[in-house]
Amino acid sequence: MGACMARSLQSAAVTPSSSNDLPRTPPTDAPASEPELTGENHPLHRRLKSFVKRGGRTTDGQQRAYDDYGPRFLLPYRAEPLDFEAAFGRSAPTVLEIGFGMGEATAHIAALMPEKNFLCCEVHEPGVGALLKRIGEQRLQNIRICAHDAVDVLDHMLPPGTLAGVHVFFPDPWHKTRHNKRRLIQSPFVRKLADRLQPGGYLHCATDWQPYAEQMLEVLSAEPLLRNTAPGYAPKPAYRPLTKFENRGIKLGHGVWDVVFERA
Repeated sequence: MGACMARSLQSAAVTPSSSNDLPRTPPTDAPASEPELTGENHPLHRRLKSFVKRGGRTTDGQQRAYDDYGPRFLLPYRAEPLDFEAAFGRSAPTVLEIGFGMGEATAHIAALMPEKNFLCCEVHEPGVGALLKRIGEQRLQNIRICAHDAVDVLDHMLPPGTLAGVHVFFPDPWHKTRHNKRRLIQSPFVRKLADRLQPGGYLHCATDWQPYAEQMLEVLSAEPLLRNTAPGYAPKPAYRPLTKFENRGIKLGHGVWDVVFERA
C-alpha cells in the first residue's frame, strides 16, 4: 500500500540559555519541582501527528466518487464520541485503519469481512477519492472514511474499549536514522491504540523495512496492555492481501514483516 499517512513526532524547539539565564539553586527547604503537564498542555498533544501532507492530483474519477459517495461514506471529524451505530447504520465490531493509501487492501478486507465495520483515516485526498471509487464499484457498505488526523480521532471520537481491531499497514518508514523519531509506531501512540481496543481486540502492523519491523516488535512488546500472538513476527494473516507495491518488492528480494498483538 506504500506509505499511508506519513508520520511525524516533531521535536519541540528548545532555545539554549546563557549561564546568566540559569536559575539559582533553590533553598533545601523549598525543593524545585516542574509543573505537571496534563491534558492539552502535555507535549504529546502538541506534537504527535499521524501524517505529513503529501501532494497529488485528484483525478476526475476520484472527484466523481467524492460527489457520488462522499455524502454517505465520509464521516466529518467532530471532537465528540462517535455514535458507531448511527455512523454505520448497524451495530457490529469496528476495525480502525490508519493510513490506507489508495484503499486497495482496505476494500479487499472489507469485502472479505462484511460482518465488520471499518473506520478508515486518511488525509491524502486522491487516496480518499480512490477508496470512495472502490466502495462504489464493489458496492461496499461497511466502510466509513474520516479524512482527518488519526490522533485527533483517537483522542476525541473513540472512547476506550470500543475497537475490535486496528490496522496500520506500511506506514512511512522514515529510513534515515535522524528521522526515526517521526515514525508512527512509538510508545505514546501505541498506548493510545491499546487503550481503545476491547479485551481480545488486536493491533496488526506491517512493514517492508526491517529496522522498522524491529522497532514495531520492540515497542508493541513493551506495551503492558498488549500480548504477542506469535513468538516474534506473525505469519501474514490471510485477510491482508499482497498489494502491487508489495508484490514488486518481494520480486526484488525485499522482506515483509507482520506483527499482530492482542489486548490482554
